[in-house]
Amino acid sequence: MTITIEEVVQKIDDWRNKQVEIQEMTGGLTNKNFSVSVEGQPFFVRIPGASTDLLAIDRDNEYHSSKAAAAAGIGPQVLYHLPDHKVMVLEFIDGETMSIETLGAPGMPTRIAQSLKKLHAGAKCLNEFNMFRLVEFYLDIVEKHQVRIPDDYRDRMSILSRIEASVQKKSLASVPCNNDLLAENYIDDGQMLWLIDYEYSGNNDPCFELGNTCQEQQYNEDQYAEICAAYFGETQRSLLARMYLYSIMSDFGWTLWGSIQNKISQLDFDFWEYAVGRWERALGMLDSNEFPKWLEDAGRED
Repeated sequence: MTITIEEVVQKIDDWRNKQVEIQEMTGGLTNKNFSVSVEGQPFFVRIPGASTDLLAIDRDNEYHSSKAAAAAGIGPQVLYHLPDHKVMVLEFIDGETMSIETLGAPGMPTRIAQSLKKLHAGAKCLNEFNMFRLVEFYLDIVEKHQVRIPDDYRDRMSILSRIEASVQKKSLASVPCNNDLLAENYIDDGQMLWLIDYEYSGNNDPCFELGNTCQEQQYNEDQYAEICAAYFGETQRSLLARMYLYSIMSDFGWTLWGSIQNKISQLDFDFWEYAVGRWERALGMLDSNEFPKWLEDAGRED
């Protein structure tokens, strides 16, 4: 049975006999999140959602990566940890939770790249992250738990081997990645974009991180090029192609994630709409005139 926020408060010795105010926060798609004020000092409390093992979340890896991101100066400090319940109490970052609209402002792709470079220069994660293998894991969950997925999903599975072969022609050194940087996982304090939520963290190709976040922010070609140049120092055809292919892969994976969540989640959110939206976005890129060029360019030497 999931621990309650009231039980969490009671388990933290430093908070006993102090004035505590609790406010549930909206927006989380996997966990229950709370703002807890203790004698006026705010904290962020994350309580895991139900059955998140089916989503391939390793809470020990998440804890390790959260501490590593804090040490790199890009994530909030982990102030308390209840390992038996996989609960973390984090530093509360005073800033604006970002959105697709705010991250679409001029200069934002460059600011994102700057934050990612700080994260990627930090300590390695405990686990590796490979979206090709995660798709296989999710499909196994789909079969075992009779999860509904888009009708034509399996018809497109044969393309994955071509994408994987293309990005493997010119491998990049893996770096510690967040791997799930939707807009709400950025917080702007006015000087820096902080990165939060390390449930899917793992050592990975940096082009996946760049492509995934570009896809989540619905970036256009110019914004893809800007973040590529800001991160790598130049815009290369091969790097951009890798980013686009990994954008497609992120939607392949998160389509299944949304489908599984639609089956198991207790949160009040339309996960089926989420899954269908990701899938339609992936199909749009797969059926584009650019897709064959991305397959060709991803492994080329510029």
